[in-house]
Amino acid sequence: MDRITQWVSSQEVVPADLTVRIADSVFPLHKAVMVPKCGYIRRAVEAAAASQPQGPGAGAVELDLSALPGGADAFEKAARYCYGGSLEIMARDAAALRCAAAFLDAPDLARRAEDFLAQAALRSLPGAVAVLRSCECDELLPAADELDVARRAAEAVALGVCNEALFPTARQGAGAPGWWAAELAALSPATFRRVLTALRCRRAGPEVVAAAAVAYTELVLAGILAPAAAPGPGRRDVAVVRADVEQRALLEAVVDALPPAADGPLPAAFLCRLLHAAVTAEASAKTCRDMELRVAGVLDQATAADLLGVALDGAGERVRNDDTVRRVVATFVERQQRQPQTQEGRPASLAGAGDSDGGVALEKVAKMVDEVAAEMATEESLPISKFVGVAGAVPKDARPSHDFLYRAVDIYLKTHPGLDEIEREKVCSVMDPLRLSYQARLHASQNKRLPLHAVLSALYYDQLKLRSADGGGAGGGAEGGWETQSAAGKARAQARADSSLARENEALTSELARMRAYVSGMQQHSKGSGSRPSSSLVPAAAGKKATFLGSVSRTLSRLNPFKGGWAKDTASIADGRDRSAMHVVKPKRRRFSIG
Repeated sequence: MDRITQWVSSQEVVPADLTVRIADSVFPLHKAVMVPKCGYIRRAVEAAAASQPQGPGAGAVELDLSALPGGADAFEKAARYCYGGSLEIMARDAAALRCAAAFLDAPDLARRAEDFLAQAALRSLPGAVAVLRSCECDELLPAADELDVARRAAEAVALGVCNEALFPTARQGAGAPGWWAAELAALSPATFRRVLTALRCRRAGPEVVAAAAVAYTELVLAGILAPAAAPGPGRRDVAVVRADVEQRALLEAVVDALPPAADGPLPAAFLCRLLHAAVTAEASAKTCRDMELRVAGVLDQATAADLLGVALDGAGERVRNDDTVRRVVATFVERQQRQPQTQEGRPASLAGAGDSDGGVALEKVAKMVDEVAAEMATEESLPISKFVGVAGAVPKDARPSHDFLYRAVDIYLKTHPGLDEIEREKVCSVMDPLRLSYQARLHASQNKRLPLHAVLSALYYDQLKLRSADGGGAGGGAEGGWETQSAAGKARAQARADSSLARENEALTSELARMRAYVSGMQQHSKGSGSRPSSSLVPAAAGKKATFLGSVSRTLSRLNPFKGGWAKDTASIADGRDRSAMHVVKPKRRRFSIG
């Protein structure tokens, strides 16, 4: 206002007869200067003159232009231009001046602003970012969208990002070739989304979109993604709480602006860090779930350290987010199981190693989960349910070997020595002892921390393999024994062994049914007679009972005593050990008493 007053005094014109108000700013102007160059002011002055009565001072007009895009700053530049002053346009105010010129219906001023945008501001990445950033204010954005200024600026930024991502250049005074990332960090998340949209419209490659998203997020959320120290006791300062709220809102906005996986697949390590930050900052449930789905989509590309970082607290010292890890793994497994079924009816991802890309990915994730579970097992305060939830999130069939899982179980049992037998069995329920390698089974058979059920199952497996090997060798002698059998011969031998076990199982079921009937008959006879049976019946009954128990004992000695326990399918497991080099010790025959 002072500068305009100086212009008026220097030109020795009549006192101001046009007053323009914009919010708290007042501009005393002259109709003779402003009316010829601004169509909006001309129409407003004509309307005011028609409605004002004739008389002294009737020529003065007062206008309220608070709705002018760009506000008082943009109008001051426009008034300076109308009064013939020098017009200095910069990238940060070019959009506001262009929108103000369109509002005032000032064609000459609009042409000057448009030429500056096209020939200077939008020709460089920093200039385009400055123009796009100036359009973020609520007062200017609608007009900038209507005049297409915001879209053109976003397209100019997208073009600059593509050029710098594909052909990096070192900007003078900017240091490393990645200087353009700092330019993007000046944009708000909503404005950055416009840039990503422009990149997709330009059909930029997924690697360019991902590079821009990662670079922007790393800089904007630098304070959130960095490891934070554990908060101390006591009340938190109000300013700290307010800062946390602002950071949480910023994080949620950035996550919402990230590109879909189809447009720009983001790195798994980056997504894991962002998920950990969202959970630690207590972001909204929508934001956390969105990040969980993103991490689950690339979980097979992550490492154990990435996934473990999600489980830890903000200081990276204690396990706090185990439920988040469990949901991520469960979501990944669910997606894998929705794949097309194999001929046997099993999901392709569970059909075995190498059967499909999904199977390889699931095996990799299973090994990663086992490593994470082993690290989590060292947490003394970790409940059994939490450990079992994470370790058991991957199906047992997804692991060709349970050695890594056995290591996690053993670490948990060692860290929690006060567990009783039932609790230890619950911990061990996530693994199948029959899927351990020979070395792991040997270790398990001597591990006093394991429950008895697990130890006996591991020992029984070796006996079962020896039985299967003997059966295969007898049936395949013509081919030269177990070592020289063909694949078809091994399959036939295994089928005969399975058939033999099935027949013995049926015989045992029949024997047990006969025993129950016999015991029931004896109890009814005892109750009915009210006295002990005669001596003539005792020897026969005793002989019958002895014969029956002997049959049951022989049958039990040939069958799996853990039928219905941890694992039933042992035919598909091979430990790879040379059977001829194994020292076979026949177990002693023991009698089983059933009472």
